[in-house]
Amino acid sequence: MKRLVLAEKPSVARDLSKILGADQKHKNYYEGKDHVVTWALGHLLTLKMPEDLKNEWQTWQMETLPMIPKYIGTKPLPKTKAQLKAIANLAKRKDISEAIIATDAGREGELVARWILEYIRFNKPVKRLWISSQTNKAIKEGFAALKPAKAYDDLYYSALARAKADWLIGLNVTRALTVKYQDNLSAGRVQTPTLALVAKQEEKISKFIPQKYFTLSLEVAGQRATRVQKDPYALKERQAVDELVKKLSSQNGKVEQITAKDKTIPAPLPYDLTELQRVANEKYGYSAKKTLSLVQSLYEVHKIVSYPRTDSKYLSNDLKVTLKDRLHAIAGLFPEAKQYAVKGAKVVQNKAFNDAKVTDHHALIPTEQLPQYNKLNSDEHRIYTLIAERFVGLFAAPHKERQEKIVFVFGKEHFKLTQTKVIEAGWKKKETPEKSVAKFSEGMQISPHFTVKEALTTPPKPLSEGSLLAQMERYSLGTPATRAEIIEKLVKSELMERTNNSLRVTKKGQQLLELVNEELVSPQLTEKWERQLEQIAKGNYDSKKFLREIETDTKRLVREVKNSQQKYQDFSLTKKKCPKCGAFLKAKKVRDGKLLVCTSESCDYKRRAEAKVSNHRCPVCHKKMLIVSGKNGDYFRCKYDGTTEKLTGGKKKNKKMTKHEERRLLKKINQDDEPQESALAQALKAALGDNNV
Repeated sequence: MKRLVLAEKPSVARDLSKILGADQKHKNYYEGKDHVVTWALGHLLTLKMPEDLKNEWQTWQMETLPMIPKYIGTKPLPKTKAQLKAIANLAKRKDISEAIIATDAGREGELVARWILEYIRFNKPVKRLWISSQTNKAIKEGFAALKPAKAYDDLYYSALARAKADWLIGLNVTRALTVKYQDNLSAGRVQTPTLALVAKQEEKISKFIPQKYFTLSLEVAGQRATRVQKDPYALKERQAVDELVKKLSSQNGKVEQITAKDKTIPAPLPYDLTELQRVANEKYGYSAKKTLSLVQSLYEVHKIVSYPRTDSKYLSNDLKVTLKDRLHAIAGLFPEAKQYAVKGAKVVQNKAFNDAKVTDHHALIPTEQLPQYNKLNSDEHRIYTLIAERFVGLFAAPHKERQEKIVFVFGKEHFKLTQTKVIEAGWKKKETPEKSVAKFSEGMQISPHFTVKEALTTPPKPLSEGSLLAQMERYSLGTPATRAEIIEKLVKSELMERTNNSLRVTKKGQQLLELVNEELVSPQLTEKWERQLEQIAKGNYDSKKFLREIETDTKRLVREVKNSQQKYQDFSLTKKKCPKCGAFLKAKKVRDGKLLVCTSESCDYKRRAEAKVSNHRCPVCHKKMLIVSGKNGDYFRCKYDGTTEKLTGGKKKNKKMTKHEERRLLKKINQDDEPQESALAQALKAALGDNNV
């Protein structure tokens, strides 16, 4: 008899098959003496759409809202039906004795597998592989410690409750807004309060009024001592400052007090995913999505970091036996790691090891596998270095410094200077430059050298992806695995946009926040829901009770939209008219530019809003040509000499996939490490008939 192993992606299935000896490769699976290894492609199923459940829900209209089905159920995703069918056929084989869930060890990974097994009606025993890294050693140890799938039922109930809550809130509120205001207005229990956080920061910036103020400092021993004052902006008039300086300059001052304090700073804890995304954004300008993609590649392809989608910064004590090997693995980057390993891998930052604070997965750390740096691109190398640097810091001595505070007095005015002397650099060795420290003694006479500077108060900074991630974490908006996806969705739906390294709410987004109920805008309600989902995963809260509360909230939120007297202006509507029916055209963003689409539901007219630069070269000047929309369709036109050509360039299009396209597609399937689209996102696309927003 054989065991059926279900991985989440083809690349993971390939690695598992090598370790399990399943060396017979087939189209949809690998097979060996004891195991058959197959794979999903992320989600193969999604929750059914409203139109799948009731005929009257096929049409978007207020009369049918809210939609509260007794049972939703799942349906196959069209593009991956063949793989689902292949899994079903394997499951029916008489030589299959049980199944092993080997999808990602987390809430979404559990949902991927459970939906598949439920849909194909698998009625044999099921076990669960739970690992935090993809190394051969970790996989072998994981298969030696399989648990019954029933042990993870609560995790599945939490994932299912989350999916149904998104369906109920998202689809109902989105339909209500879209029908009432005749525009694609997407709302949700996580994305809307996330958008509100960005809007709140923008409101602070818009209300900010710069104020002029002056600073007064004492120049002493090549350093600058600041005036002691409760309000740093208290000095507002130049004349008053000049008079004060004149008064103070008439006499010498003295050192009134010197206090010294030794400070010990332990190394920071290892990264969880959210902090890594924040640091990568601040240091390298990476989006949350890009960082997740890079660290997923380090985990899944290169196998040199542990499971990335973790919300813990702590390590379990059973990892201590692996520390030497992990130190040897990073010795090429950090030579001191080898020394720590030789000395017994003694941990100095003991706070990092706490079994009680490790959630589904421990913090992000390097695995025991030696990196092949020639196979890492520069971005992957940066992220790996960040993770390894935090890890090696756990074995370094703490940073010790002496802070000396000196208070100078001139008449009734006091000035303060803080000097820091490093006693032991410890884990901060690379970032601690030597600084000269002046010597002072109490009662020492000080000459009156003062500096006055004019300044303006500075406005709050716009939120970057890093600072938004910090706020999302603070209010429990989403999970480490989904936060990047939420940000991307807000950008794609044109509710939010990126400007350099900051985020801003669009006019459409600003209006959306005014149209929905305040509770959905506030992060507090979503924070409460997320806490309840965590409790469900731990077996401490009833998922049925949670969904009953969500249904009640859904009814109230839809009722608010129905009764709202708010006005809405569609800023994407242009003054251009459709040549087919005369209705106004609407500007719509797509992946490769903008389209002008007819607003009439019965008309299918659309054209490019602006010419797109193609890779097709002009036969005359050999420069890239534009793709232009005309009465007879799209065509090439050279903006330099006016040459035009048919879109095919006069050649019959080769329908066969090129080797480059084939490799790119396989790479996307095997290494696509973005969180899979939520059922809600797919539902909205299907319902709106739009794959581009």
